[in-house]
Amino acid sequence: MLEPDPKVVRELLTRYASLRIAQAERERPAAARELADVSYTLCVMMATTSIHDAVAKADALLLAKGRTTAAAPAETEGESGLSLAV
Repeated sequence: MLEPDPKVVRELLTRYASLRIAQAERERPAAARELADVSYTLCVMMATTSIHDAVAKADALLLAKGRTTAAAPAETEGESGLSLAV
């Protein structure tokens, strides 16, 4: 099974959270449609039928990828010690 790109998953989760907040503050049809689209996309990417399950699986994926990245040595640029990975 293919694994979703963590960057894309992170962007979708951020957009999902922003739209949920916007809808809670003031319901708008355009935001509701976009929220439905983002929810559907997250469900498809995470192979679930529930947005709650999709968010949980996305969080787990990002947490696992964060551990993997932290365990690998960071690439640095010159002697500045600054990581090239963001």
